[in-house]
Amino acid sequence: MDPDNNWAHGVTPIDAGLVRDQLKTILSGGPVDAMKTGMLGSVDIIQATREAIDRYQLKNVVIDPVMVCKGEDELIQPENAEAIRDLLLPVATVTTPNLFEAGQLSGFGKLETVEDMKRAAEKINQLGVKYVVIKGGKALESNKAIDLLYDGKDFTIYEVEKVDTDYNHGAGCTFAAAITAGLAKGMTVPEAVQKAKDFVTAAIQNGFALNKFIGPVWHGAYNQAENQIK
Repeated sequence: MDPDNNWAHGVTPIDAGLVRDQLKTILSGGPVDAMKTGMLGSVDIIQATREAIDRYQLKNVVIDPVMVCKGEDELIQPENAEAIRDLLLPVATVTTPNLFEAGQLSGFGKLETVEDMKRAAEKINQLGVKYVVIKGGKALESNKAIDLLYDGKDFTIYEVEKVDTDYNHGAGCTFAAAITAGLAKGMTVPEAVQKAKDFVTAAIQNGFALNKFIGPVWHGAYNQAENQIK
C-alpha cells in the first residue's frame, strides 16, 4: 500500500491476558457507574469482558458491537460477532449496533427501512439485552438521520436533518459513548439516547478534515453551543 495515496483499515488484536490485567486495574479501584465496549479483537477478549462484567457485577453495560470498519460491509471476524451475541448481549443494558451490525445480530441481513430496523430490534431484544438502539444514521434512504430505540415493548424514533459531510469518522462510537456517559450521570435510557443524539449531531455538524483520508467529528461542539446559550 502506498501510504501517500491510499487509505485502508488494519486491525491488530492485543493479548487477552493484557485486557484482563487492564480490566482488573480499572475495576478493582472502586465502583463504576457505567461502561461500554468498542471493537473487541478476539473471542478471548470478549470472554474476558464477560468475566469482568460478572465478577464486578457491572451495571449500565453498553455493548457497541463493532463488527466492521467505517465504509466496509464485511465482517472482520465472524466468530467475534457470534461471541458478542452469545456472551455479551445477555448481560447488556443497551446495545448500539449500526444497520449492518443489527442485520448480523438479528440474522435478517441488510436493513433498508425503519420497519426493517424495528423487526431487527425485536429480534435482538430476544437475545437478552434490555434496550436496543439501532444507529440508522445517514445510511437510510431518507433526508433524516434516524436512530431507533426499542425497550422490549415500545419503539422511539430519534431523527434530525442529515448533515451533508464526509467528516463523520467516529460518529457511531461517539453516540454509544455519550449514551454511556448519560447513564453514568443517572439518566434513564431514553434520556441518555436523546442527549447522545443531540451531542453527536453537534459533533457531526462541526466535523473537520484531519488529513486527505479522514475527517472526525468534533466532541467539543455540543458543550460550546451550550455555553454560548448560557
